[in-house]
Amino acid sequence: MAKPVVPEEARRRRRPTKNGAVLSEQVIIETALRMLREHGSAGLTVRRLGTALGADPSTLYRYFHGIDDLTLAIGDVLVGRAVEGWKATGDWRSDLRELGLRIHAAYLGHPQAAVLTASRVSGRAHEVAADETILGVLRTAGFPDAGAVRIYHAFIDQALAFSALDAASLALPAAARESDEEVWQATYARLPAATHPHIAATAHLLVARMNDSAYPAALEMLLDSAAAQLGRAGFPGS
Repeated sequence: MAKPVVPEEARRRRRPTKNGAVLSEQVIIETALRMLREHGSAGLTVRRLGTALGADPSTLYRYFHGIDDLTLAIGDVLVGRAVEGWKATGDWRSDLRELGLRIHAAYLGHPQAAVLTASRVSGRAHEVAADETILGVLRTAGFPDAGAVRIYHAFIDQALAFSALDAASLALPAAARESDEEVWQATYARLPAATHPHIAATAHLLVARMNDSAYPAALEMLLDSAAAQLGRAGFPGS
C-alpha cells in the first residue's frame, strides 16, 4: 500500500537547519533554483542540495521523491510565476498573447531550470490551473472544443519549445554565446551575392533579427491563424 502524503506543515522541520532556515517545499525549490543558476543541472544533486540547505541530504525525501520529483516541482513554480497576477481582459487574442509572453519570460528568468523542465508534464497545481485558464480563454472566445484543444496544444507547445530553445542559448557559457551571436555578422553578412544571392540580399536583416528570439513573431502567426479559423467558422468573438 502506498504511503499517505504527509501535509506540508507536518513535514516541516521544527528546528532551523545549520543555515538558520526552516525547511519547506518552497525553501528547497528556491535553493535548487539558485544552485541551477550558479552550477547548472550537473550541480543539482541530493548531496549538494543538502549541503546548501545545511541539512542532511536525506531530508529532501521528506518533501520530494527525489531529484526528478523536485525538477517537476520547479517547473510548476515557473508556470505559477508566469500566470501570477494575470487577469483576463475579455479580448482572447490579447489574453493569449500576454499569457504566452509571460510563460516565455518566466522560463528565461531561470534558463538552467527551463532547460530541465520545459519539456516535462507535472500535473501539479500551477500547471493544471494554467491549462484550465488557456482552454477557458479559447472556449469563451467561441472556439469549439476540438478547435480549442488544437490551438491550446499548438500554443503551449510553441511557448515551451521557444522557452527551451532560448533558455539553452542563455545557459551557454558567455564566450560560447557571444561566439554564436557573432557568426551572423562575421560569416553570413560577408557571403558574396555570386554564390549566396538570397543570404546576401537579406544579410542586413538577418544580422538585425537573428540574435533575438523569434517567439513574439511566431506567437503572432499562431494568433493570426487562430483568428482566421474563428472568422471562417463564424463563431462569436471573431
